[in-house]
Amino acid sequence: MNQHFDIAIIGAGMAGASIAAEIGDAASVLLLEAEDMPGYHATGRSAAFWEECYGGPAIVPLTLASGAYLQEQGFLSDRGALYLAREQYEALIGKFFADFASSGAFFERIGRDELDAIVPGLKEEWDRAIWQPRCADIDVAGLHAHYLAMAKAAGIVPQCRAQVAAISRKQGKWEVTLADGRGFSAGTLVNAAGAWADEIARMAGVQPLGITPYRRTVVQLRVDPPPPDDLPLCLDIAGEFYFKPESGRLWLSPHDETPSPAVDAAPEELDVAIAIDRLEHTTNWQVRGLERKWAGLRSFAPDRLPVYGRDPLCPEFFWFAGQGGYGIQTAPAAARLGAQLLLGRERDAMTQALDADAYSPARFR
Repeated sequence: MNQHFDIAIIGAGMAGASIAAEIGDAASVLLLEAEDMPGYHATGRSAAFWEECYGGPAIVPLTLASGAYLQEQGFLSDRGALYLAREQYEALIGKFFADFASSGAFFERIGRDELDAIVPGLKEEWDRAIWQPRCADIDVAGLHAHYLAMAKAAGIVPQCRAQVAAISRKQGKWEVTLADGRGFSAGTLVNAAGAWADEIARMAGVQPLGITPYRRTVVQLRVDPPPPDDLPLCLDIAGEFYFKPESGRLWLSPHDETPSPAVDAAPEELDVAIAIDRLEHTTNWQVRGLERKWAGLRSFAPDRLPVYGRDPLCPEFFWFAGQGGYGIQTAPAAARLGAQLLLGRERDAMTQALDADAYSPARFR
């Protein structure tokens, strides 16, 4: 007879690990991971920053609600962020201020004199920016390990190499069959499968939400002069690149979003070339070597907001997916809210200001 659990969570990346940790010992939980180890895909390929406005105004509440926890637990280190702009982007600066004016995020406009002191070697035409002093680097591996340890303390250990092959609903419970033939049953299924979220829904006979994976490319460069250790995260306000220092090297992305099937993503040479070209049109630094390149999948629902909650047509199926590229920086508040919605718990100080309806799957039904 298959072992039965109150809750089965599919996916042990940041999403699955964090909601498992927040559920704790309130229920018997099975945590399934298809790969050899948790965090292989999006979690392990993050650019690793917490930036208050990243993801748009509707994501700011989740980011801000997560900030105190990340800071108190020691997962943030000061970085700062700049949205760089040229004269032709003046309207985008105005839109930024209009969009985020009442968000609770802190930012201010600065000019070329201040930029020279912060980003040496910036080309002359990049003469204005928005400065966000509270941006920070995130210890992604540490945060993921923290949640896995919390889950383990509650008796929840990821079952790795556990690729789901079939899901069916029988006699009021989910029957989950793995590719190696093992089987489990559960009362509630939590879909934390990232890029595979819609695929898991189809297996379960639940209508997909249109969650689409998009490929994002990052390269590690050796540049001359080397980037200062205190260089902020620098983003193009038009959304065409971002870069930040990392151990004497530069992490650079062309900010690409290419629709992709749910796969083990790999960078395309064209995207790497585009990234380097954009850097060379922004700074006077010389690229001396390409040391690493990688790609990950960022998964978005049609309205680009995450999806947390029970499916209105199948309440035993709980969505915890569609976090886009901000699932790391919003993980504490998202996991706390997800566990509260799943278990019927009352809101607490971290989540009381969040509008759960904005993230509910019911908005697509």
